[in-house]
Amino acid sequence: MDASLVEISARLGISRNTVHARLKKLREGGALRPPSTALSPAALGRPLLAFVTVSVSQQEIDHVYAAIAAIPEVVETHTTTGDADLMLRVVARDTVDLHRITQRIQLAPGVHRSSTAIATTEVIAPRMSLLLQRLAGDGQAAAPHRKP
Repeated sequence: MDASLVEISARLGISRNTVHARLKKLREGGALRPPSTALSPAALGRPLLAFVTVSVSQQEIDHVYAAIAAIPEVVETHTTTGDADLMLRVVARDTVDLHRITQRIQLAPGVHRSSTAIATTEVIAPRMSLLLQRLAGDGQAAAPHRKP
C-alpha cells in the first residue's frame, strides 16, 4: 500500500484509528493479501518462473499439501480440474535450481507425476485495478457475489 494511514484517513474524512480497524478487518477477512505478495521474485534472486502441474493420490492429499507447502520456492498453489490435480507457481534462480525444486515436488509422498512449463515473457502482470475500475463503474465493487 502506497498511502499512509494518515493520508487515507484525510482522503476519506475518517479517523486514522477507523482506517486502521477497517484495514485490519480486510486483512483478517482475506480481502487484502500480505504485503510480501507484492515483492518481485526476480528482486529476490529468483527470476525464473515456472508453472508445475501435479497429479496426486487423493488418499494422500494432505501429505502432498504439507510437502508442497514446505517448499519456499512454491509461491502459489491451486487445486484444478482437468488432467492434473494441482497447479503450482514456482520461482527459481535458474533451470538447475528449478530441477532441484521439481525433484523435491516429485519426491513428495502421494505425487504420481508432474509437468513443468517455464514462463518466458510476462504479458500482463498481476493486476486488480482494471477489474476494480469496471466494478466501480458498474456499481458492483462493494457488493459481494451471492448465490440465488
